[in-house]
Amino acid sequence: MTPPPYYGQQPPAAAGNDKVTLWGVLGIVFSLCCPILGIVFSVLCLTEAKKVGKPPTLAYIGFAIAALSLIGNAIAAFSGAYSGFTNS
Repeated sequence: MTPPPYYGQQPPAAAGNDKVTLWGVLGIVFSLCCPILGIVFSVLCLTEAKKVGKPPTLAYIGFAIAALSLIGNAIAAFSGAYSGFTNS
């Protein structure tokens, strides 16, 4: 039997109900293919982690991958890498 939590301390999340990991993994996965959705899921992960007192590491990784993906797409678009994809 575990002792009750101290005043101001959050009890641990129930097994199978870990939304921080769910939102974090979705944030990382979607950051690779659709950076805007990656940012949305990373924000959800960050707010949920702050709510339950868990470290928001997955959210930060999702933000970093989304930022790199957006920068890479912008560089590719401005350099003309997507110029061959025109409708003819």
